[in-house]
Amino acid sequence: EAGAFAQRLMNSCFPLTPRGSEACILADGRRVRQARCPAGCTCTKDNALCENVRSVPHAFPSDVVSLLFTANTLDLIDEDSFMGLPHLEYLFIENNQIASISPHAFRGLKALIHLSLAYNNLETLPRDVFKGMDALTKVDLRGNNLICDCKLKWLVEWMHHTNATLDQIYCSGPPVHQGKKINDLLPHSFDCIIAEFASYQSLKFESISVGAFAFGEDQFVVFAQPFAGTCSFLEWDHVEMTFRTYDTIESTSTVVCKPMVIDDHLFVIVAQLFGGSHIYKRDTSANRFIKIQDIDILKIRKPNDIETFVIDGESFFVIADSSKAGSTTVYKWNGNGFYSHQSLHPWFRDTDVEYLEISGKPHLILSSSSQRPVVYQWNRSKKQFERRTDIPDMEDVFSVKHFQVKGELFICLTRFIGDSKVMRWDGAMFKEVQTFPSRGSMVFQPVSVGNWQYSILGSDYSLTQVYQWDAETSQFVPSQELNIQAPRAFSLVSIDSRVFLLASSFKGKTQIYEHLMIDLSN
Repeated sequence: EAGAFAQRLMNSCFPLTPRGSEACILADGRRVRQARCPAGCTCTKDNALCENVRSVPHAFPSDVVSLLFTANTLDLIDEDSFMGLPHLEYLFIENNQIASISPHAFRGLKALIHLSLAYNNLETLPRDVFKGMDALTKVDLRGNNLICDCKLKWLVEWMHHTNATLDQIYCSGPPVHQGKKINDLLPHSFDCIIAEFASYQSLKFESISVGAFAFGEDQFVVFAQPFAGTCSFLEWDHVEMTFRTYDTIESTSTVVCKPMVIDDHLFVIVAQLFGGSHIYKRDTSANRFIKIQDIDILKIRKPNDIETFVIDGESFFVIADSSKAGSTTVYKWNGNGFYSHQSLHPWFRDTDVEYLEISGKPHLILSSSSQRPVVYQWNRSKKQFERRTDIPDMEDVFSVKHFQVKGELFICLTRFIGDSKVMRWDGAMFKEVQTFPSRGSMVFQPVSVGNWQYSILGSDYSLTQVYQWDAETSQFVPSQELNIQAPRAFSLVSIDSRVFLLASSFKGKTQIYEHLMIDLSN
């Protein structure tokens, strides 16, 4: 087709000067003077042929109908390269070295019927590069190395909505589409939505634990501030769209502030390193927290973690004690207060406790600085936890957190020195799935947002690593890095259809991130 236009180009017209304007002889014998033809091109009344040019020339005759660039050294088609050619119907840019096309390269070509970019070095095309070219009936992209990734998803969508036809072309990548005909792809063939945690708000205090909870019709978050000696409660400001102070509980050397809602009443277990630990209740009529109970100082000497849970309709919490003389203890709500229900064991210096269900049965996993993680199972007839097993070859585990993917149970085990690990429950025991270098890590927290599963590995010596679960390999892959000083805990809260990641910092500002969806095809 391009050759036929080149042949037509030589009929009827001749140059008046070697590089000057041209004249055409009309049927009645009149000579019509044409606009100047750009250097390197040959022009007739309505056709132009350009060879051996390095860029797209300007100032073509305005009534050009067909334009052919062949065997040139063009590597770029710039913005508005063909402005002023309202009658152009055929444009051939073939056998060049085009590697890049500007988004508005073809702006103004409303009459264009046929566009050929065949046999160039194109790997992609800018989104909506054909916008406004409603007359197009044929686009030729053969002989390029098009990568059929999210940047080219728009072309597949356009192909399914345009009247123009495309010659069969094949994808040169990525691996998932390599060798496929782009004409056979569908918009849903592309997975273009990624997610990231973007910095949203920085809070001017240090914290060591964080928890999110719902009370009444509102969502709240609470941070334990060990140096200030407070539990700081924040609420969402729907006008300013930020988290603001709601209330505080004054305490001493606070390590955990754990909220617990029972029968529409809000309780907060406040664990302290000195001065004992206490339980507060929210007095809604007075709009303040009131201390209702002290926790036995002989059992809980050096609290390090608290978990709340419900078994068969009864409410419990457990405090992991990390002292040499204390005892990790389960407490139960009796309708008036909390009483000691079971001491799991003495003098094991427990650092973390995790409540989870294994095969539908309540369990606890205790982490300790003096033994391997121990798994306890709830005995429903005795209403007690009984030791079931331990996790072999896992010494010095600081904490254990669990998550589920497609019904399978996994745990993240944090180590300060050595490798942190992900393990999967195989029906009888936990088995290793993946290891992560984790020097200086004191938190390895799984979090899920919709269908997205993450694990966040904090560090006192480097950037915090966010990993995302890959369904194909059933492993975590690196996703992004977060700059948090000495992170100690992470928690999610969902407000107004937005999801926020709360990150406590032991040596810097507490951080809040928003989980954002990004469409790579835009």
